[in-house]
Amino acid sequence: MTLARSFGAVISGVAGQIVTVEVDHSRGLPGVGMVGLPDLSVSEARHRVRTALLNQGLTWPRGRVTISLSPAEVRKQGAGLDLAIAAGVLGATAQLSERALRETVFVGELGLDGSIRKTSAALPCTVAASKEGFARVVVPFSDIAQCLMVPGIEVVSYTSITHLIAGLDSGESPLAPPARASANRAPFPDLSDFLGHSEARAALEIAAVGGHNILMVGAPGVGKTLLAERLPGILPRLTPEQSLEVTSIHSVAGAFSGTTFDSPPLDHPPFIAPHHSSSLAALVGSVSGSRVQPGALTLAHRGVLFLDEAPEFPRNAMESLRQPLESGVLRLSRSTWSGALPADFQLVMAMNPCPCGHALPGSGSRCDCSSLAKRNYAQRISGPLRDRIDITLAMPVIKSKAIGDSTSVTAARVNEARERARHRFRDNEWEVNARIPPHALQKTFTPALPAQELLDQFQRKLGGLRGAHRALRVAWSIADLAGRSRPDRDDMAWALHLRASDWSKAA
Repeated sequence: MTLARSFGAVISGVAGQIVTVEVDHSRGLPGVGMVGLPDLSVSEARHRVRTALLNQGLTWPRGRVTISLSPAEVRKQGAGLDLAIAAGVLGATAQLSERALRETVFVGELGLDGSIRKTSAALPCTVAASKEGFARVVVPFSDIAQCLMVPGIEVVSYTSITHLIAGLDSGESPLAPPARASANRAPFPDLSDFLGHSEARAALEIAAVGGHNILMVGAPGVGKTLLAERLPGILPRLTPEQSLEVTSIHSVAGAFSGTTFDSPPLDHPPFIAPHHSSSLAALVGSVSGSRVQPGALTLAHRGVLFLDEAPEFPRNAMESLRQPLESGVLRLSRSTWSGALPADFQLVMAMNPCPCGHALPGSGSRCDCSSLAKRNYAQRISGPLRDRIDITLAMPVIKSKAIGDSTSVTAARVNEARERARHRFRDNEWEVNARIPPHALQKTFTPALPAQELLDQFQRKLGGLRGAHRALRVAWSIADLAGRSRPDRDDMAWALHLRASDWSKAA
């Protein structure tokens, strides 16, 4: 055979994409040509593959070797195509059968001794292979534990090129997969550690039920960060599909680099808390060539994004939140890559009421900030961004040391309320109240008449449909917690109170 076809995979954004590797062996001056927009690391694969095959006692073809990577218009990056290129060369020289190449995707980097080494983002490549209907994927042994979580495809691993040939052509057994690591609950701090603030605890529970965004305003040390850190603990565990999606994203970001082969998949909502000095690129992600480095917004997908000291973040970084908060998708457009990244997160922000932090009553200290300083500080969070916040909590200093329910007790109530919402949305594409689209709120998921009258009064007073819609979504979450089929007037009154809490007047 002088022409062979094998299959590999590369990363595009945070998802895998199948690459067809065609290897042609023909007469001519010895040399290797590679086409199909390879980056430097892919171009260097010809040297790694040739040396690896020779060191394994295999044959490198004499004459001209042409390697084509398709789709030709997609930029290829990373060393993960080494194994696919080697398999294509082996097929072109009849050292590996066409049958072995037909239904297999090869993912892995080659050492010069012919060993198969760990590569970045093997998991999303395996997901792509499964979606494309391949029967088998070959991955490095250090990646096999996570790749085994992908349904519908056989995942195997070999130690070297010769081991791979013996396994695919002669039926020699691949490496036995390790015992699958269990995905344990992340050790989030317990909610019972947070003393007092019964209204804040109740608002956090409502936010967990509906996936609502929260802004907490209070003096330094009042407990804003403590409360935010306990939110992921009361959120439901990720479903297997969501766990696969989140683990793939963190795999692309390099979260598992240097970890052992038994690193468990992520089954809990991620909690991402970037520092307030973070740049725009750190939040939305960056693009270098064809490589996309996910930012905090994408890493928080299916979880919580916590912005402590929110007014201290750069203004352009804060404004980048506006579009993802509405759509759950972050669209990047750069000169070398354009596409959409997942960014369906729950936003939690914390801030002081003024530069000194003591403007709210009961803070224990006198505020010396001028009215202009307070106003300028509050305006660091723009009106359009503030309008996307469902719940605003003014948290004064409370001396009460009352102990509330633990994380497990609260999480049980949240799960029960979410189950009511899932049943209600069983014929729809969304799962939580925060994602009910406006047309469904107006036609299908309307509140009881007294609650609707109260909402209409709110809308006439403050104007704007977005605010009314967000208040109605919160009312649905309150009703789910109470076990009611529709929000009543009390539910709506509490939702409007949580949304329209004007802490700036209290300051």
